[in-house]
Amino acid sequence: MESDHQSAVHASGHSGSGLRVESNTDSFSIYFNDRLIIRHTPDSPCLSSGQGEGKYRFLYGLFKISDHNVRSESNIPFQSRETVGGGISISFDTGATLSCEVEENRLHIRVNCSSENKAVNRVWLRIHGHVGERIFGGGEQYSYLDLKGRKLPVWVQEPGLGRGHDLVTLRAELKSGYGGSWFSTYFAQPTFIFSDGAYLHLESSAYMEADFTRDRIYGIHVWEPDFSLVLDVQSEPIDLIESLTEYIGRQPALPDWAYDGLWLGTQGGREVTHSRMNKMQAAGVNIAALWCQDWEGKRETSFGKQLFWDWIYSGELYPDLPGYIADLKHKNVRFLGYINPFLAIEGELYKTASKNGYCVKDPSGRDYLVTITDFPAAMIDLTNPECRRWIKEIIKTNMIGIGLSGWMADFGEYIPADAVFHDGSDAELYHNHYAVEWAKTNREAVEEAGKNDEIIFFMRAGYSGSQRYASAFWNGDQLVNWSRHQGLPTVIPASLSLGLVGAGYVHSDLGGYTTIYHVKRSKRLIMRWAELSAFSQTMRSHEGNRPHIGWPLDGDEETMKHLARMTGIFTSLKPYHQALSDEYQKRGTPPMRHLWLHYPDDAQVYTRKLQYQYLYGPDLLVAPIYKRNGRTRRAYLPSDDWVHLWTGRRFERGWARVSAKPGEPAVFYRASSEWSEFMKNLAERWKSD
Repeated sequence: MESDHQSAVHASGHSGSGLRVESNTDSFSIYFNDRLIIRHTPDSPCLSSGQGEGKYRFLYGLFKISDHNVRSESNIPFQSRETVGGGISISFDTGATLSCEVEENRLHIRVNCSSENKAVNRVWLRIHGHVGERIFGGGEQYSYLDLKGRKLPVWVQEPGLGRGHDLVTLRAELKSGYGGSWFSTYFAQPTFIFSDGAYLHLESSAYMEADFTRDRIYGIHVWEPDFSLVLDVQSEPIDLIESLTEYIGRQPALPDWAYDGLWLGTQGGREVTHSRMNKMQAAGVNIAALWCQDWEGKRETSFGKQLFWDWIYSGELYPDLPGYIADLKHKNVRFLGYINPFLAIEGELYKTASKNGYCVKDPSGRDYLVTITDFPAAMIDLTNPECRRWIKEIIKTNMIGIGLSGWMADFGEYIPADAVFHDGSDAELYHNHYAVEWAKTNREAVEEAGKNDEIIFFMRAGYSGSQRYASAFWNGDQLVNWSRHQGLPTVIPASLSLGLVGAGYVHSDLGGYTTIYHVKRSKRLIMRWAELSAFSQTMRSHEGNRPHIGWPLDGDEETMKHLARMTGIFTSLKPYHQALSDEYQKRGTPPMRHLWLHYPDDAQVYTRKLQYQYLYGPDLLVAPIYKRNGRTRRAYLPSDDWVHLWTGRRFERGWARVSAKPGEPAVFYRASSEWSEFMKNLAERWKSD
């Protein structure tokens, strides 16, 4: 903990609260549970405010954001400190204040910079850090799990194509300006976890940037004059995540059927999808659900096979869909669908929405039509109570009412910064929050239908609070390749980072989604992706945007035999899956875990290569093959006695290289675990030929 205390004229705190403020005539320091949080001196002020004008370049859900005409007050002098009720208020010469109070054992710091100058719309706050500590969070991070040394914008958006210095990014940027960056993410969240035992969460939906490029002073730049910070300090990582998830919220538990096999993603109509399901079941693949995203109809675009966004089942593709769903359920197979907050302007539902003013408006007052690949669509206005009631009735009648057991609740990232809302909300502030309201709307529909314990909906977009509502999150639209920035490898750090900010039920499209340019799915990729998916809370596949290009899940007997094996292992793990789910419900500990959660004193767990392995619960260590030609896997085993699942070989702490032939990913279990006999029996049952 921080040790260099200043000579204080005033030192105040509250017994048992953990809050302490030390101050003299021109300086102050704020401590919580003995950790220095903020220090202000004339040479190093903690607070600045000013004005700016944001510019948002918007293309297919990807934003390029810049600030213009920026004016800032670089040094706001400290004026006074006083005790107010149960907290402490610090005032500055400009009229800005920092109000500190402990609520439910967490420190809340409220920043107010607008009281004297209503034109202020930018705040720069400096937080004290520790040399050598690692920083996680920021929402879902695909490229870098550790954010120390980086500057991270926090904004919900499409990630673009490539997201790195590769050929896909270059081609996308040159062709359309749609090349992504390492930080662009569907699920952004201003929550940061420090390996020394603290977290910081910002209560704001404004665009912001977190600057962790310096060792001891971190910068938080918020495009809003008034906001709050919530902090806690705990000695154990597990306790820290418990505190955070108690505050942020935890997802509803998955229903029992979710663990009974693969959620098979397929499309093309009743005859095609049923035939594919029968073929795979005949090959031994365990199928818990048939996920047909085109239940409402299809649309062919330059991007590939997309959907007709009019949330009424297609009698042409799926004749008597309610009867078909009932037949499937009788055979213990659920039927899943798809919805998003857009409406096809050619559809019947758009006519109703437009007539009744249910759509987000553009600055001229017309329905805001946003281009999705190469067609326009309208967005529903969730600030309008009548619109919310209307879309919930559609979900309850057209989806739940015909028997759907769940759906993908897609999108949520596309709100333009100049959109106009029914309730007058500022689009720059509502953009991030829209994803939360989309999740909440789906949850309310499920609850109002009385199906909370049966129905799942899974989302890719999210922001602070989405965890309270969404059944599951998936990692988004990965390229169908081995790219470090947008392919198979990314789903491991993405899932770990989401777990650290409160999302426990996280998965990916088995096999990826995006086929573009020279990138197409291979048989090897499907097989390795299935191995990763088997050791997670959900196995769900996707045919992708161009299912006719690349290798399909039923491509040959070897592929289906491999899927049968991995779905068999997944379903055999059901008691363990459910035990991890129960733990998440009680304490917020994610099933997929960074090694730091259990081994914080082991310096090796922060090694960058370890963002591609994970603990699945406390008792399994999983190191998937994430490179194209991998045949063996080098994994780091922290301080414990570990048993290689497939051979029974025992290992102690250190690096170990093991064979990882298809069907036997590098998985180890703790010898002292209460699950050790279960794991031993599982390995015996699934011993390969």
